[in-house]
Amino acid sequence: MTASGPTLITSVQRALHLLDAVGRRDRPVSAKVLARETELALPTTYHLLRTLVHEGYLERIDGCYVLGQQVGGLIRGVDQSTLRARTTLAALSDELSGATYLAVYRGGEIELVDIVDSPAHPRVDLWVGLHDAGHATALGKAILTVLPADLRDDYLSRHELADLTPHTVTDPRVLRRQLGRHTGLAVDTGEYQLGMTCVSAAIRTDDGVAAVAVSAPLARRGQLMDSADVLRRGANRIGLALAASSR
Repeated sequence: MTASGPTLITSVQRALHLLDAVGRRDRPVSAKVLARETELALPTTYHLLRTLVHEGYLERIDGCYVLGQQVGGLIRGVDQSTLRARTTLAALSDELSGATYLAVYRGGEIELVDIVDSPAHPRVDLWVGLHDAGHATALGKAILTVLPADLRDDYLSRHELADLTPHTVTDPRVLRRQLGRHTGLAVDTGEYQLGMTCVSAAIRTDDGVAAVAVSAPLARRGQLMDSADVLRRGANRIGLALAASSR
């Protein structure tokens, strides 16, 4: 890593973005659509697609593309409920035009388990891990709103309310009052990262609590709030997927 950041291989990034774009769909997708979605030149898109097909990560069907057999090797042994949840995350990302996230409460901690983003809708710069920033994120606050009071108090007693931005709530009494007013929906308005907003819906399962969220530039806060019902429906679908794994 250099002083300016890690050295990244652009062609690898582009190929992965193409795989993500194909994987978000349940039907074959054309090269032109993929080029537009990933913001790549069409000739570059064709070269990368040809390579991915040759290596078995994509298949070409009637001029369009689907995931190939090699992808199965990457996900073999992965819990199927997680894959079903990711399908919903991808659908929410498309519908709400933002990066989407899934977190779970496990072993007394709030853990980020999946993200779906794209060049058009990049993820928030996760400069502080969720386990240390639950109080400043919509994901963390959504989970805390629906935790039983004893578990919530235990979590807050073990975690410092770090001051991440000028908008971060660092007073435990204020945070507790805010959490008490929510009913499974939480918002981060520049509390984790300036200029960004995030809306999250809690997920209750037989095994515990999780949350799904969507992030976008702060100017879109009202739009995301107006789409809260879409996020709640996505949370319900993810809850069903997670519940299936415990049966």
